[in-house]
Amino acid sequence: MASASIPVYNSSVNPLENRSSQNASRESLKMGPLADVTLLPGEERVIEHDKDIIYMCPFNGALKGKVFITNYRLYFKSADADPAVTLNVPLGVIGRVEKMGGASSRGENSYGLDITCKDMRNLRFALKQEGHSRRDIFDILFRYAFPVSHGLPVFAYLSQEKYEENGWNVFKPMEEFRRQGLPNEKWRITFVNETYELCDTYPTILAVPFRSSDEDLRKVSAFRSRGRIPVLSWIHRENQAVICRCSQPLVGMSGKRNKDDERYLDLIREANGTAKLTIYDARPSVNAVANKATGGGYEGDDAYQNAELVFLDIHNIHVMRESLKKLKDIVYPNVEESHWLSSLESTHWLEHIKLVISGAIQVADKISGGNSVVVHCSDGWDRTAQLTSLAMLMLDGHYRTLRGFQVLLEKEWISFGHKFASRIGHGDKNHADQDRSPIFVQFIDCVWQMTKQFPTAFEFNERLLVTILDHLFSCRFGTFLYNCESARDTNEVRSKTVSLWSLVNSEASSYQNPFYTPECSRVLYPVASMRHLELWVTYYIRWNPRIRQQQQSPVEQRYMELLALRDEYLKKLEELQLTDSSPNSSHLSNSSTPNAASPTQHITHLHTPF
Repeated sequence: MASASIPVYNSSVNPLENRSSQNASRESLKMGPLADVTLLPGEERVIEHDKDIIYMCPFNGALKGKVFITNYRLYFKSADADPAVTLNVPLGVIGRVEKMGGASSRGENSYGLDITCKDMRNLRFALKQEGHSRRDIFDILFRYAFPVSHGLPVFAYLSQEKYEENGWNVFKPMEEFRRQGLPNEKWRITFVNETYELCDTYPTILAVPFRSSDEDLRKVSAFRSRGRIPVLSWIHRENQAVICRCSQPLVGMSGKRNKDDERYLDLIREANGTAKLTIYDARPSVNAVANKATGGGYEGDDAYQNAELVFLDIHNIHVMRESLKKLKDIVYPNVEESHWLSSLESTHWLEHIKLVISGAIQVADKISGGNSVVVHCSDGWDRTAQLTSLAMLMLDGHYRTLRGFQVLLEKEWISFGHKFASRIGHGDKNHADQDRSPIFVQFIDCVWQMTKQFPTAFEFNERLLVTILDHLFSCRFGTFLYNCESARDTNEVRSKTVSLWSLVNSEASSYQNPFYTPECSRVLYPVASMRHLELWVTYYIRWNPRIRQQQQSPVEQRYMELLALRDEYLKKLEELQLTDSSPNSSHLSNSSTPNAASPTQHITHLHTPF
């Protein structure tokens, strides 16, 4: 298996911090008694609730304890359980805070707070009813969990964490274009969007057909939703077929045409001599037709005669939001074993995963066959990003490396304007906002499905995927803040916050798959069948201590033991060499041999039997 194993969870362990890196002091916070909790640099206590509070744990029952809140987290530790049960919840994970019961509520533990989290958890705390005991904790929690709604900065702007590597340097657009062999005689790089005038949700550097002028791009922009014109995302080095991405054409009910747009798509087709340009519309055809009523639509056969249009039947953000809600209902807090399969089927979550993966396979297969493609949905920042990035993951082994995957996310999701702020609701109290949707979570799930089917093809492991999703919500890093690059520039994200990749690359070994075998030229075609897809239990059901998590395979476990043993021997050897080379060493003082090997030389030539 490609993924690192996840141990059986105990509710006294906080997987968010535990999973990032158990060996790194920055990430693995040593939580002792409340007074001794180690805070992140820049983290400050806001409130310590000295009154008794009761955590209504769905697994251990009512637990009395203490809670404190910082500008980054809510932390609870039980007082009457052995071992102690702790909660360590970044405030960014909180999606909703509500008061439970009133002053006249009857029944034990009926007065308190209900907290809904974005990571599949619900938390409930009960307090004594006398003297409005929940008022202070509710007000503070509501203010600091939703800082944007209260004119406050998210924690990423307050963090003072320092890392050796600046993760903002992971992705450099021109370097990535050059890696792909661009520019060339068919494709050029344009800076027409340098000030975001062409499209305010696109990056500043774009790759477009060599024969198109910047004036052509402006004309095409007027006919594409949000000005998101077709631009190159990836090119096949051998056959020169390209993946282009964009938004829907503004056809409308009257069936408007735009000669500039039609010619522009033909230039894309001609760039590698494709007979027909394949346009993959991620939407169900009925939705694409319905979008005409709001001024959108799709490329008709009459206008785009050298193109074929394929609908991929992937549903919209609202359908995905409801599907994940249904999934949450069946996995937290309890899993009903007797009706598990039918309950899971009723959520349609894996069905949606199947359609996204199936669509990406079609894109990758078309490219492998030498035919260029254009991919879009409505606005080109949700389903489009899922399809293009998954197809590139299948086609290009570079994106299956630890750093290459970071580049893929930066390029296809962050720079091309997936609306992270709107979809996740960072620091925003409006939990019922119809723009919220787990599109990026769904994509990471698709990546996980691929790592299960190709356990040696990915340099990174499952821990990386979970860490990415945890910090998608946490607001500890600036990586996923805001909706687009122009907004990040305005808010100085790169200079005022830390990148998630600074953390990841400072402890890269924690996120590496020990069975990775580089095969850069190999195209991966996962099986997009319900029989081969499975629920990502170690993510969606990780909070339930009664669900046994998937254990390491014996082979992987033995491999990790041998690696640890090797490291131990190397460390002992280095200590011995350092001892030998010390001034007090009688061996060295009596030796005049000029070629005595240094510790590093000894280590270099060490051959271990494993």
